[in-house]
Amino acid sequence: LEIASYSADTLLSLINDVLDYSKIEAGRFVLESIDFDLRRAVEEVTESLADHAFTKKVELTPMFSANLPEMVNGDPTRFRQIITNLVGNAIKFTEQGEVTIYLTLVESSPYRLTIRCEVHDTGIGIAPEVQARIFDSFTQVDSSTTREYGGTGLGLALSKQLVQLMGGQIGVDSKVGKGSTFWFTLTLATHKKISPNLTPCINLKGLRALIVDDNAINR
Repeated sequence: LEIASYSADTLLSLINDVLDYSKIEAGRFVLESIDFDLRRAVEEVTESLADHAFTKKVELTPMFSANLPEMVNGDPTRFRQIITNLVGNAIKFTEQGEVTIYLTLVESSPYRLTIRCEVHDTGIGIAPEVQARIFDSFTQVDSSTTREYGGTGLGLALSKQLVQLMGGQIGVDSKVGKGSTFWFTLTLATHKKISPNLTPCINLKGLRALIVDDNAINR
């Protein structure tokens, strides 16, 4: 049942990517503009992919900067779709280690804000000659007939299209055998609701703490 469910989800994701890509090519794609919780959107992606990462014994961790606003205005579905594609790829090409999602605030004004999202992995990495065309349609990191990793090569192309439609930029930094960092920036509208601090202001001066965890990112 788990295999059937995963296969159905994979097929549904592929169909949605093809449909969205077709809409963009036809100039009929429309973005939503609604309020949504920025952190929760990322956490929903990590929750949906956690089982896949756990099966491969890969640590999956989201990290948020303390000044990141809670509520923003934009298209939450497409925002999650971009992160899902990037994180899904990172897990697929990582056999051991970790995949970490960093979300930071780049700049803000009373009406607009720019965020940067980085998806870092400890996977196989990407050769320089492939990086130049990694966001082209139907491009694979491993294009050999005996390639180990599946996929259609549409995910990154669609992510680039979505990021550009939302007024942002996307790119990759990678070294073969050293992992990859896919990043994108987006400009979103601010929300009138005042966001609380991520953590309360507590005076920890003079206190000692012992932090134990088998993962360096968590520590």
